[in-house]
Amino acid sequence: MHTADLGLPVDVPSTALFTDQYELTMLQAALRAGTAGRRSVFEVFTRRLPDGRRYGVLAGTGRVLDAVENFRFDPDVLRFLRERHIVDAETLDWLAQYRFSGDIWGYPEGEVYFPGSPVLRVEGTFGECVLLETVILSILNHDSAIAAAASRMSSAAGDRPLIEMGARRTHELAAVAAARSAYVGGFATTSDLAAGFRYNIPTVGTSAHAFTLLHDNEREAFRAQVDSLGADTTLLVDTYDVAEAVRTAVEVAGPGLGAVRIDSGDLLLVAHRVRQQLDELGATGTRIVVTSDLDEYAIASLAAAPVDAYGVGTQLVTGSGHPTASMVYKLVARAESGAAGADDAAPLVPVAKKSSGGKTSVGGRKWAARRLDSEGHAEAEVLGTGPVPASLADRQLLVQLVKGGEVVAREPLDAARDRHTAARANLPLSATQLSRGEPVIPTEYWHEGSGS
Repeated sequence: MHTADLGLPVDVPSTALFTDQYELTMLQAALRAGTAGRRSVFEVFTRRLPDGRRYGVLAGTGRVLDAVENFRFDPDVLRFLRERHIVDAETLDWLAQYRFSGDIWGYPEGEVYFPGSPVLRVEGTFGECVLLETVILSILNHDSAIAAAASRMSSAAGDRPLIEMGARRTHELAAVAAARSAYVGGFATTSDLAAGFRYNIPTVGTSAHAFTLLHDNEREAFRAQVDSLGADTTLLVDTYDVAEAVRTAVEVAGPGLGAVRIDSGDLLLVAHRVRQQLDELGATGTRIVVTSDLDEYAIASLAAAPVDAYGVGTQLVTGSGHPTASMVYKLVARAESGAAGADDAAPLVPVAKKSSGGKTSVGGRKWAARRLDSEGHAEAEVLGTGPVPASLADRQLLVQLVKGGEVVAREPLDAARDRHTAARANLPLSATQLSRGEPVIPTEYWHEGSGS
């Protein structure tokens, strides 16, 4: 098991400045007012799924745990805040001692979610919780968007493996997070070595068109690659003439050639022609890999083609048209009476923003459960406050991730990947349709005595 999967060692710098200035100015005002210590509950949720999506996929939870552990205001960070006059001396002293000491609950990574689902719940004092808003949202919004796109692509691909190869189409650090999220969503490998190193994701890669163009002809290029990497390598065959390249590839590597890659043209037509040619040349076991700006729709359109694997870049790392999951981090409950140092047993009162334009929130510290139909498939996402009805007690979704400031639920990345496969399989069959539609199951709010 890779140590990075378990967060040890945590090799990222302080995450304390991965935030917006108003988090710190709110803290300063709350400290002065004596309310920074008031017990509070924040929840992360989305009000709606991206247009046309039938379900969301939670990804980035493991990275959130790392970020919370590394949320420390070291001397250099405090100096920056002091020199910029961003907060006063009292607040700087408070930040110098900052360690998150509360509790975090959430949907386990890889789980699916729906509008309103409280995918993360952060509990503690207002001061310690409010500071985490931006870094938590930046991670979950990005990673969940990539995982949702990856899930749709892996569903469209069926049993054919997917290669993540989008590093050159996004920020260099975002590329690592994207590869991680794609793996959770069902991709098998990545071309990004930093992602392989950090998260132990299998890596692949052979050559680009530049390698062919470097040589005087394709035969020399193929020979050099086979001599170096062996006959089981993947040869890129669309630099010049595809048919001629396939013939040369088999002559050089023999019928045991591992694979050919097609990166341009009418992929459906070219794949059929290449498969026929390979079979005629005796290379019946040679695989065909296709790339070239694929998304879930293009992958689905190739379902009947003799394709063995897909490589996806741009559309994956940009969320296939939806680069954010539109999650928000909202205060939903606070202690009824709450000067700093108030009794932790003080009753929580629900709070919520009242707004027009679809930005309303539902107050209260919520639980979440997924109700199943008679065949064991999900039929509703049920949210509520107060006691959990007995009929849903064993279907609750939130698990404790952090207790008293200590991470208690780290897991290998493969666990999140396997969980997503199972969660998606538990949804109604229409969840995997690529046609536009509403969320595949409804979100219901349970109230005591409602009978829901």
